[in-house]
Amino acid sequence: MSGAGAPASPHRGRGAGLTTLIGVSDATTGDALDPEDQKIITLARSTRARVAASEGAAVRDETGRTYTAAAVALPSLRLSALRLAVAMAVSSGAASLEAAALVSDSAPDPGDLAAVRDLGPNAPVFHASPDGTLRATLAP
Repeated sequence: MSGAGAPASPHRGRGAGLTTLIGVSDATTGDALDPEDQKIITLARSTRARVAASEGAAVRDETGRTYTAAAVALPSLRLSALRLAVAMAVSSGAASLEAAALVSDSAPDPGDLAAVRDLGPNAPVFHASPDGTLRATLAP
């Protein structure tokens, strides 16, 4: 966990709880990602790489604090990186999420997205490839 301290980005989507896939070019509209959003992608990448996990994730809470996690694959326990990052935020007292990032070769699991929506109904989820290339932005 590391502190970020920046306010929420103004590009947060509004929706009725549905997840919409926005193409990368539509998501960025030619502009670079917000630095705080790029930061959580970088944190998710480094967490994934540090433990050689299949996926890494990071979430940012309403105060700007970030929580990172890697997928856990033990014989008796399996947790996705995104669910674990959300759980870490909740267990640390986060009241809501501003944004989430998932670095993975595969598409986000609907259950992972539901965990993000439980705490951040308007939080975008940035799905990036292991090299950090933004694949998609999932908006509520």
